[in-house]
Amino acid sequence: MGSKLLWGFTIGLVTGLLLAPDRGSATRARIQRKANDLKDKFEDFVDSVSERFESFKDDIEDRAENINQGPKSFAGQAQNGVL
Repeated sequence: MGSKLLWGFTIGLVTGLLLAPDRGSATRARIQRKANDLKDKFEDFVDSVSERFESFKDDIEDRAENINQGPKSFAGQAQNGVL
């Protein structure tokens, strides 16, 4: 859904700029600015998704470590006669 929306926005933007009554050099410069803005927003989005994924991965690794510690702790207590 987001990808289709982004493509629709981009196509609409370029079409509007090309049909605008402006000099060719000004239109090309505006297209270049808008393309750079869109590229920056996309890079920010990718960075955000990457950070969320990394955080999720770290959380899963911590939980897995905690799950592994439970049986080891119980086995150690049993060997020491604490139970």
